[in-house]
Amino acid sequence: MTPTLTVGVLALQGAFYEHIILLKEAASQLQEKKVRQWDILEVRTAEELQRCNALIIPGGESTTVSLVASRSNLLEPLRDFVKVHRKPTWGTCAGLILLAESANRIKKGGQELIGGLDVRVNRNYFGRQTESFEADLNLPFLSEHSCPHDEPFRGIFVRAPVVEKILLPVTGEQTEEADRDGMVVAPEKDDGPEGQEPWPVETMATLPGRSKRLVEKTEASALNEEVGDIIAVRQRNVFGTSFHPELTSDARIHVWWLRQVLESMPATAVGRDL
Repeated sequence: MTPTLTVGVLALQGAFYEHIILLKEAASQLQEKKVRQWDILEVRTAEELQRCNALIIPGGESTTVSLVASRSNLLEPLRDFVKVHRKPTWGTCAGLILLAESANRIKKGGQELIGGLDVRVNRNYFGRQTESFEADLNLPFLSEHSCPHDEPFRGIFVRAPVVEKILLPVTGEQTEEADRDGMVVAPEKDDGPEGQEPWPVETMATLPGRSKRLVEKTEASALNEEVGDIIAVRQRNVFGTSFHPELTSDARIHVWWLRQVLESMPATAVGRDL
Protein backbone atom coordinates (compact mmCIF):
# COMPACT_ATOMS: atom_id res chain seq x y z
CA MET A 1 0.00 0.00 0.00
CA THR A 2 1.37 3.42 -0.97
CA PRO A 3 1.80 5.66 2.09
CA THR A 4 -0.02 8.98 2.19
CA LEU A 5 1.53 12.39 2.72
CA THR A 6 -0.65 15.02 4.36
CA VAL A 7 -0.25 18.60 3.17
CA GLY A 8 -2.00 21.23 5.23
CA VAL A 9 -3.17 24.70 4.26
CA LEU A 10 -3.54 27.12 7.15
CA ALA A 11 -7.23 28.03 6.91
CA LEU A 12 -7.62 30.90 9.38
CA GLN A 13 -8.15 33.61 6.76
CA GLY A 14 -7.18 34.44 3.19
CA ALA A 15 -6.87 32.44 -0.01
CA PHE A 16 -6.61 28.97 1.51
CA TYR A 17 -9.33 27.43 -0.67
CA GLU A 18 -7.56 28.55 -3.85
CA HIS A 19 -4.38 26.80 -2.67
CA ILE A 20 -6.34 23.63 -1.99
CA ILE A 21 -7.69 23.62 -5.56
CA LEU A 22 -4.19 23.91 -7.07
CA LEU A 23 -2.72 21.41 -4.59
CA LYS A 24 -5.29 18.85 -5.66
CA GLU A 25 -4.47 19.53 -9.32
CA ALA A 26 -0.73 19.23 -8.63
CA ALA A 27 -1.24 16.05 -6.61
CA SER A 28 -3.29 14.52 -9.40
CA GLN A 29 -0.46 15.21 -11.86
CA LEU A 30 1.99 13.43 -9.58
CA GLN A 31 -0.40 10.56 -8.89
CA GLU A 32 -0.70 9.98 -12.63
CA LYS A 33 3.03 9.24 -12.47
CA LYS A 34 2.40 6.89 -9.52
CA VAL A 35 4.46 9.02 -7.16
CA ARG A 36 2.27 8.57 -4.10
CA GLN A 37 -1.05 9.39 -2.41
CA TRP A 38 -1.78 12.85 -1.04
CA ASP A 39 -4.20 14.10 1.59
CA ILE A 40 -4.94 17.86 1.45
CA LEU A 41 -6.11 19.22 4.81
CA GLU A 42 -7.50 22.56 6.01
CA VAL A 43 -5.65 23.44 9.22
CA ARG A 44 -7.30 25.42 12.00
CA THR A 45 -6.10 23.63 15.15
CA ALA A 46 -2.85 22.36 16.63
CA GLU A 47 -4.19 18.83 16.34
CA GLU A 48 -4.74 19.23 12.60
CA LEU A 49 -1.30 20.78 12.20
CA GLN A 50 0.26 17.80 13.95
CA ARG A 51 -1.12 15.51 11.24
CA CYS A 52 0.69 17.41 8.48
CA ASN A 53 3.92 16.51 6.71
CA ALA A 54 4.03 19.94 5.05
CA LEU A 55 2.15 23.23 5.22
CA ILE A 56 1.15 26.23 3.10
CA ILE A 57 0.45 29.60 4.74
CA PRO A 58 -1.68 31.48 2.20
CA GLY A 59 -2.03 35.10 1.26
CA GLY A 60 -4.47 37.30 3.15
CA GLU A 61 -4.08 39.76 6.00
CA SER A 62 -0.93 38.82 7.88
CA THR A 63 -1.97 40.76 11.00
CA THR A 64 -5.33 38.98 11.10
CA VAL A 65 -3.77 35.55 10.57
CA SER A 66 -1.25 36.23 13.33
CA LEU A 67 -3.98 37.40 15.72
CA VAL A 68 -6.28 34.45 15.02
CA ALA A 69 -3.37 31.99 15.30
CA SER A 70 -2.43 33.49 18.66
CA ARG A 71 -6.00 33.27 19.98
CA SER A 72 -6.23 29.70 18.68
CA ASN A 73 -3.01 28.72 20.47
CA LEU A 74 -1.47 27.94 17.09
CA LEU A 75 1.52 30.32 17.01
CA GLU A 76 3.88 28.17 19.06
CA PRO A 77 2.90 24.93 17.27
CA LEU A 78 3.51 26.73 13.96
CA ARG A 79 6.96 27.86 15.13
CA ASP A 80 7.74 24.31 16.22
CA PHE A 81 6.54 22.97 12.86
CA VAL A 82 8.77 25.34 10.90
CA LYS A 83 11.85 25.89 13.07
CA VAL A 84 12.13 22.83 15.31
CA HIS A 85 10.66 19.95 13.30
CA ARG A 86 11.69 21.72 10.09
CA LYS A 87 8.82 20.44 8.02
CA PRO A 88 8.39 21.87 4.51
CA THR A 89 6.50 25.16 4.66
CA TRP A 90 5.54 27.58 1.90
CA GLY A 91 4.20 31.07 2.51
CA THR A 92 2.60 33.25 -0.17
CA CYS A 93 2.33 37.03 0.26
CA ALA A 94 1.06 37.35 3.86
CA GLY A 95 2.55 33.90 4.47
CA LEU A 96 5.96 35.22 3.41
CA ILE A 97 5.63 38.05 5.94
CA LEU A 98 4.77 35.61 8.74
CA LEU A 99 7.69 33.33 7.86
CA ALA A 100 10.23 36.18 7.84
CA GLU A 101 12.55 36.60 10.81
CA SER A 102 12.16 40.38 10.48
CA ALA A 103 9.50 42.67 9.05
CA ASN A 104 9.22 46.42 8.94
CA ARG A 105 6.31 48.86 8.75
CA ILE A 106 4.63 47.00 11.62
CA LYS A 107 3.56 48.64 14.85
CA LYS A 108 5.22 47.18 17.92
CA GLY A 109 2.85 44.65 19.43
CA GLY A 110 0.68 44.74 16.33
CA GLN A 111 1.76 41.43 14.85
CA GLU A 112 3.77 38.37 15.77
CA LEU A 113 5.94 36.46 13.32
CA ILE A 114 6.51 32.74 12.99
CA GLY A 115 9.97 33.04 11.46
CA GLY A 116 12.05 30.51 9.55
CA LEU A 117 13.46 32.71 6.78
CA ASP A 118 16.45 34.92 7.63
CA VAL A 119 15.13 37.86 5.65
CA ARG A 120 13.74 41.32 6.29
CA VAL A 121 10.40 41.80 4.58
CA ASN A 122 8.91 45.14 3.59
CA ARG A 123 5.13 44.91 3.91
CA ASN A 124 2.94 46.39 1.16
CA TYR A 125 6.07 47.32 -0.76
CA PHE A 126 4.27 47.59 -4.07
CA GLY A 127 1.51 49.81 -2.73
CA ARG A 128 -2.14 49.61 -1.80
CA GLN A 129 -4.92 47.37 -3.10
CA THR A 130 -5.57 49.70 -6.03
CA GLU A 131 -1.92 49.36 -7.09
CA SER A 132 -2.08 45.58 -7.42
CA PHE A 133 -0.69 44.27 -10.69
CA GLU A 134 0.27 41.20 -12.71
CA ALA A 135 3.63 40.44 -14.32
CA ASP A 136 5.24 37.65 -16.34
CA LEU A 137 7.90 36.01 -14.16
CA ASN A 138 10.96 34.04 -15.15
CA LEU A 139 11.25 31.19 -12.62
CA PRO A 140 14.34 29.07 -13.39
CA PHE A 141 13.80 26.90 -10.31
CA LEU A 142 10.88 25.21 -12.04
CA SER A 143 13.43 23.35 -14.15
CA GLU A 144 14.73 21.52 -11.03
CA HIS A 145 12.17 18.77 -11.55
CA SER A 146 11.63 19.16 -15.27
CA CYS A 147 8.53 21.30 -14.75
CA PRO A 148 7.75 23.21 -17.94
CA HIS A 149 9.32 26.64 -17.51
CA ASP A 150 9.74 27.94 -21.06
CA GLU A 151 6.56 29.97 -20.67
CA PRO A 152 6.67 32.74 -18.05
CA PHE A 153 4.62 32.35 -14.90
CA ARG A 154 1.92 35.00 -14.53
CA GLY A 155 2.52 36.48 -11.09
CA ILE A 156 -0.30 38.26 -9.27
CA PHE A 157 0.80 40.89 -6.74
CA VAL A 158 -1.86 42.12 -4.31
CA ARG A 159 -0.57 44.55 -1.66
CA ALA A 160 2.53 42.47 -1.98
CA PRO A 161 5.60 42.43 0.26
CA VAL A 162 9.15 42.17 -0.99
CA VAL A 163 12.31 40.75 0.53
CA GLU A 164 14.09 43.98 1.36
CA LYS A 165 17.24 42.32 2.69
CA ILE A 166 18.69 38.85 3.02
CA LEU A 167 20.05 38.63 6.55
CA LEU A 168 23.09 36.80 7.83
CA PRO A 169 21.78 33.44 9.06
CA VAL A 170 21.95 33.21 12.84
CA THR A 171 20.93 30.74 15.50
CA GLY A 172 18.27 32.38 17.61
CA GLU A 173 16.76 35.84 17.33
CA GLN A 174 17.89 38.42 14.79
CA THR A 175 19.04 40.79 17.54
CA GLU A 176 20.43 43.49 15.23
CA GLU A 177 17.08 43.68 13.49
CA ALA A 178 15.29 43.89 16.84
CA ASP A 179 17.26 47.05 17.66
CA ARG A 180 16.01 48.84 14.54
CA ASP A 181 13.06 51.24 14.76
CA GLY A 182 9.79 50.07 13.29
CA MET A 183 10.94 46.46 13.12
CA VAL A 184 9.32 43.29 14.46
CA VAL A 185 11.32 40.07 14.73
CA ALA A 186 10.38 36.46 15.30
CA PRO A 187 11.16 35.11 18.77
CA GLU A 188 14.06 32.78 19.37
CA LYS A 189 13.30 29.13 18.90
CA ASP A 190 15.42 26.00 19.21
CA ASP A 191 16.26 25.58 15.54
CA GLY A 192 18.82 22.81 15.42
CA PRO A 193 21.65 20.96 17.17
CA GLU A 194 24.23 23.14 18.87
CA GLY A 195 27.20 23.91 16.66
CA GLN A 196 25.29 23.30 13.42
CA GLU A 197 25.93 25.97 10.80
CA PRO A 198 22.82 27.96 9.80
CA TRP A 199 21.64 27.49 6.24
CA PRO A 200 21.92 30.43 3.84
CA VAL A 201 18.94 31.99 2.10
CA GLU A 202 18.63 31.38 -1.65
CA THR A 203 17.14 33.99 -3.96
CA MET A 204 14.73 32.06 -6.17
CA ALA A 205 13.21 34.86 -8.26
CA THR A 206 13.38 38.60 -8.80
CA LEU A 207 11.20 41.18 -10.48
CA PRO A 208 12.65 44.15 -12.37
CA GLY A 209 12.69 46.75 -9.64
CA ARG A 210 11.72 50.35 -9.17
CA SER A 211 15.04 51.82 -10.25
CA LYS A 212 14.62 50.52 -13.79
CA ARG A 213 11.04 51.75 -14.01
CA LEU A 214 12.18 55.20 -12.87
CA VAL A 215 14.96 55.24 -15.46
CA GLU A 216 12.45 54.40 -18.17
CA LYS A 217 10.09 57.16 -17.04
CA THR A 218 12.60 59.91 -16.34
CA GLU A 219 15.66 58.94 -18.39
CA ALA A 220 17.64 59.65 -15.22
CA SER A 221 20.92 57.97 -16.09
CA ALA A 222 22.27 58.61 -12.58
CA LEU A 223 20.05 55.89 -11.13
CA ASN A 224 21.63 52.51 -10.34
CA GLU A 225 21.45 49.71 -12.84
CA GLU A 226 18.64 47.27 -12.34
CA VAL A 227 19.17 44.64 -9.63
CA GLY A 228 15.57 43.51 -9.22
CA ASP A 229 13.21 43.13 -6.28
CA ILE A 230 13.48 39.76 -4.52
CA ILE A 231 10.07 38.07 -4.74
CA ALA A 232 10.90 34.42 -3.92
CA VAL A 233 13.34 32.88 -1.46
CA ARG A 234 14.16 29.49 0.01
CA GLN A 235 16.04 28.54 3.16
CA ARG A 236 16.28 24.88 4.05
CA ASN A 237 12.66 23.71 4.56
CA VAL A 238 11.01 27.11 4.07
CA PHE A 239 9.92 28.67 0.77
CA GLY A 240 8.32 32.08 0.37
CA THR A 241 6.83 34.06 -2.52
CA SER A 242 5.64 37.68 -2.65
CA PHE A 243 3.03 36.86 -5.25
CA HIS A 244 -0.08 34.64 -5.33
CA PRO A 245 0.33 31.49 -7.45
CA GLU A 246 -2.95 30.26 -5.97
CA LEU A 247 -4.90 33.03 -7.73
CA THR A 248 -3.96 31.59 -11.13
CA SER A 249 -4.89 28.34 -12.83
CA ASP A 250 -1.22 27.46 -13.28
CA ALA A 251 -0.22 24.57 -10.98
CA ARG A 252 3.48 24.45 -11.94
CA ILE A 253 4.80 25.95 -8.69
CA HIS A 254 2.54 23.68 -6.64
CA VAL A 255 3.84 20.65 -8.55
CA TRP A 256 7.43 21.82 -7.97
CA TRP A 257 6.80 22.38 -4.26
CA LEU A 258 5.16 18.97 -3.76
CA ARG A 259 8.27 17.43 -5.28
CA GLN A 260 10.32 19.42 -2.77
CA VAL A 261 8.16 17.91 -0.05
CA LEU A 262 8.83 14.44 -1.44
CA GLU A 263 12.57 15.04 -1.47
CA SER A 264 12.48 16.06 2.18
CA MET A 265 10.90 12.77 3.26
CA PRO A 266 13.00 9.74 4.31
CA ALA A 267 13.30 7.32 1.41
CA THR A 268 11.77 4.52 3.51
CA ALA A 269 8.61 6.59 4.01
CA VAL A 270 8.06 7.59 0.43
CA GLY A 271 7.03 5.51 -2.53
CA ARG A 272 8.23 7.71 -5.35
CA ASP A 273 9.67 7.79 -8.81
CA LEU A 274 10.96 11.32 -9.37
